[in-house]
Formats: sequence, structure tokens, C-alpha cells
Amino acid sequence: MDQLAQFEKNLLKSQKSKIQIGNTVRVHVKIIEGEKERIQVYEGVVIRMKGTSNRETFTVRKVSFGVGVERIFPLHSPFVSKIDVVREGKVHRAKLYYLRSLTGRAARIAEKEKVVPPGQKPTPSLEDAPSAKVHS
Repeated sequence: MDQLAQFEKNLLKSQKSKIQIGNTVRVHVKIIEGEKERIQVYEGVVIRMKGTSNRETFTVRKVSFGVGVERIFPLHSPFVSKIDVVREGKVHRAKLYYLRSLTGRAARIAEKEKVVPPGQKPTPSLEDAPSAKVHS
């Protein structure tokens, strides 16, 4: 193994998160402003994954105040502290660039159905819970 490949192997994160195209993810990014350090959360849909090894990147798209915003994150960056998968999307494409031209309800992605082993009850989701109504 040459020196460059050995160096790149050391840069890989030990546990790779299970993000896929179409998933809604919450990316925790470390922001350094002067001497202060904080974590900023960026939530959106993964529309692209590109690269291999320590050069792997993924693009996350969200709509903020009516404007589509895309941000590219290196998967093995030390500034990406945590990646949470909020929803698993059901898509049949490798790149979801078509979402750029869609707005509102048309831009939603169907959620994958989770397989529950026989004899086990499914866990209720937030959508299934009865909403709390406040009477005044």
C-alpha cells in the first residue's frame, strides 16, 4: 500500500452512518467563530452521494423561507459531528435533482415501510399519536 492510500485510510471515520439517497437527515455541523465553537443543525433530504473512501460527499437540500438551499458535506469531515436519519425515503433514482423544480406537496418523498418481525407490535410514530387539543 502506498503512502497516500495509508494516509487516507487513517482519515476515515470509524463508524459510517447509514445515510442513503432520499433519506431526510439531520446533520450536526461544528461551527468555529473566533474562539467560540458551536453545533449547527442542518436538516433536509439527501439528493446526491458522490465519491469514495475519505473523499465521499453528500448533498442535502432543504427549503428555507421559500428558497431551496443545498449544502454539500464531506462524510468523513471532523466538522460533521453527527448525522441522524429522521426518515427513510423510498426512491428509485441515484440522484434526486428533479426535486429542484418541484415545490410544496409534489416535492415530498414517500417513506419506506418498516418490516416488523412476526409476534412483535410496531412502534407508534408521531403521526399515529392522538393530537393534544387545548380547549379555551
